[in-house]
Amino acid sequence: MLEHGAALGRTRVKFCGLTRPEDVDAAVAAGADALGFVLWPGSKRAVDLARLAALAARVPAFVTRVGLFVDPDEALLTRAAEHLDLLQFHGDETPAFCEAAPRPWIKALRMRDGLDLEAAAREYAGARALLLDAYRPGVPGGTGETFDWSRIPARLAKPVILAGGLTPANVAEAIASVRPLAVDVSGGIETAPGIKDGAAMAEFLRAVRRADA
Repeated sequence: MLEHGAALGRTRVKFCGLTRPEDVDAAVAAGADALGFVLWPGSKRAVDLARLAALAARVPAFVTRVGLFVDPDEALLTRAAEHLDLLQFHGDETPAFCEAAPRPWIKALRMRDGLDLEAAAREYAGARALLLDAYRPGVPGGTGETFDWSRIPARLAKPVILAGGLTPANVAEAIASVRPLAVDVSGGIETAPGIKDGAAMAEFLRAVRRADA
């Protein structure tokens, strides 16, 4: 069993919902480990395949390009995967669907009442990690809300990526409480949906590094 990501020595950081070239550049300059692109049309941060291709091409080696999907059709998944390193499933995708994906993948779970994380970790055994997000009915992610971090067991069979309402002001507390492999932020570094704030991104990274130290 793993104690989240503590053994890796530092917390990885993913900035999600990027839509503009200048925000990709700023995120890379700030030191993000991964950049997320939303391929779900229902999101205010959604990008189409052409925009994804242009943005992904700006990302240098050793920064992971992550695509966020909600119950995608196979055609979209296959075409988008050409520009991605990792897939993030936020819908009701079955383990079999995820296992057949053309790239390594992580499974997002919304922390609804009664969710058995240990059972989910067994069910999605092929996932590289579990991304845990706040639950709001009908919203697959990006709620901007936190959840009770104490609900996460100290040890799971999968590394934890912590999401949901993180900001430069609370991320250090989140890391101290959960000791995740990574933290994932979108709204907490924005001036508007899909419009990132370079200063907030840099501040978020600094807060993570202070927490790790």
